[in-house]
Amino acid sequence: MNASVDIGALSALADVASRARPVHVICLGLSALDQVWRVDRPFAGGSEKIRAVEYGTLGGGMAANAAVAVAKLGASVAFWGRAGNDAAGQEMKSAFVSEGVDVENFRLFPDGRSSVSGIIVDSSGERQIVNFRGLYPEAANWLPLEAVALASSVLADPRWVEGAATLFREARSRGIPTVLDGDMADAEVFKRLLPLTDHAIFSEPALTAFAGSADDNSLAALARFGCRVIAVTRGEGGVSWYENGQLQRQTAYAVDVVDTTGAGDVFHGAYALALGAGLDVRASMAFSAATAAMKCRHAGGRNGIPTINECLAFMRTKP
Repeated sequence: MNASVDIGALSALADVASRARPVHVICLGLSALDQVWRVDRPFAGGSEKIRAVEYGTLGGGMAANAAVAVAKLGASVAFWGRAGNDAAGQEMKSAFVSEGVDVENFRLFPDGRSSVSGIIVDSSGERQIVNFRGLYPEAANWLPLEAVALASSVLADPRWVEGAATLFREARSRGIPTVLDGDMADAEVFKRLLPLTDHAIFSEPALTAFAGSADDNSLAALARFGCRVIAVTRGEGGVSWYENGQLQRQTAYAVDVVDTTGAGDVFHGAYALALGAGLDVRASMAFSAATAAMKCRHAGGRNGIPTINECLAFMRTKP
């Protein structure tokens, strides 16, 4: 167990695992179909051909992976998003169903085109990604906002801005915590969503692009948007966050890394679940860091996500 988190602070998660404490999370945003090539080394640049040692097709996307993480951990989760009514969209929907994710509001548009990603993963577990974000309507007026009342927390990524703003406004009006996956996006996207966000968790590249730097001082500077928590995940460097005028840190859990694909998405899903269970920020950060670390021991963005009990057992073995 990380020294900064007492086991008692995580007891609510055991209640979630036993179904004694119901938690329901809504995740909204991007669902993509990931085509993954495992290689000995990544592209060096320029015109080049490299050999893949393995290939697979998997469901992906930030909010989508977060939803699967919540389901695998053991809580109730719904994914709200868009795709085309094409082969990729049908495959993504089937994958959600097989993982136990509610897809009633994962809408497949007849004239839409689904988002598809190509991912190169090298022998050290690092990745290169190219993504087609898909084509579908931006309007969110079809979302069933009355269903937000049933949520313990909500999460959105920045890929469907109108949907995220609509969901976050409704959740705010009901006192339900909102979590933003701060991945790469235009500055105007963050300027619109951050004032509606309770917990904003950036990647280092996204924080650098938006704030000019990924150092801890940038977190404090973003407090002007009114978020309760502004955080940045740093991979092996753990996570830093700004809360109540103070900078805090959670160290990363050491594991033998096979693949970092989806680690940030899994972190976000675990964090939303932990908040929904009533954990404080420090305990939520520790649980999320452990969940993401365990995922990194396996290839693929959704493989290796633990159950809550497996994660708690892992945390007990760590100093």
